[in-house]
Amino acid sequence: MSAQRHTVTLYGKKECCLCDEAMAVIEKVAVSVSFDLEKKDITDNPELLERFGTVIPVIFVDGVQAFRYRINERRFRELLS
Repeated sequence: MSAQRHTVTLYGKKECCLCDEAMAVIEKVAVSVSFDLEKKDITDNPELLERFGTVIPVIFVDGVQAFRYRINERRFRELLS
């Protein structure tokens, strides 16, 4: 029986320290848990910039918002298990 492969989407932008911190947690978890990662730069899309401009980073797991500003590693692992 194969497990579902999760998709993690990070909405953020360059030169964002919280985005960098979130990415570090995501990369740490990726060492032991397999998932697909999509990184979306909100500055490339006016709709995303308006939606997420003041609350980045925003992390979705399988299309559902899971975290905003900071990512909790324990909870992130739970969502992917």
